[in-house]
Amino acid sequence: MSAAPQGVAAADIEAALRDALTPEALEVQDDSHLHAGHAGAREGRHFTVRITTTRFNGLSRIGRHRLVYDALQFLIPRGIHALAIEARAPGER
Repeated sequence: MSAAPQGVAAADIEAALRDALTPEALEVQDDSHLHAGHAGAREGRHFTVRITTTRFNGLSRIGRHRLVYDALQFLIPRGIHALAIEARAPGER
């Protein structure tokens, strides 16, 4: 059995989020090295996304995460195993 594709890079995630959500601030961090040896590491890469956009105004945390996942839906099968999301509207801390 072969491992899942490892074809997703932080730059791919950043480009997809910029295109879909026009963020004011965006940071995508590849945390995969922190999970080496973890069973899920064979299934894909681990990322942290910190994003601020007006598209999150009035949305719950779940609604914000849905927008992020919707923007990345075509990348997930290419090798995203885990995604930590910090989603804020402008002016939030």
